[in-house]
Amino acid sequence: MPVWKLIVSGFGLGFIPVAPGTMGALGALVPATLILRYTPHPYLILGSLVMVFTILGVIGSNKLQHQWGKDPSRIVIDEMVGMWISLLWIGGGWIPMISAFILFRFFDIVKPLGIHKTEQLPGGTGVMADDILAGIYANLLLQIAFRIIPGLI
Repeated sequence: MPVWKLIVSGFGLGFIPVAPGTMGALGALVPATLILRYTPHPYLILGSLVMVFTILGVIGSNKLQHQWGKDPSRIVIDEMVGMWISLLWIGGGWIPMISAFILFRFFDIVKPLGIHKTEQLPGGTGVMADDILAGIYANLLLQIAFRIIPGLI
């Protein structure tokens, strides 16, 4: 498998025939769990992954658009990035992580509050933008919820 297909498919998760976007988000939880629980600077690492994989996602999506079409379901690097964004600064406990997953998938699937419009951006930018915004919305909602009910973290 060519390297760009491997990268944008979330290292093959996008080729799973059932719910590839959900599989990409779940796949992103594996390294995130390890990073959040076992590294000294988890948000620096997670933030770095967001930046690097966003760039790779834009480039890879642009490279494969002529072959795979605009925003095909097998591209799940965007779900990975959105999932990681939803996890920034919320803690590594199970409640925050499961909440982040559920909220991110909700915002990614329903696409409220202008998320849908970001898909109209050209090429790989449009592929990545809706999931980035879904991750931001999920994270903001969690930040508010965990400040209102601090015992959840």
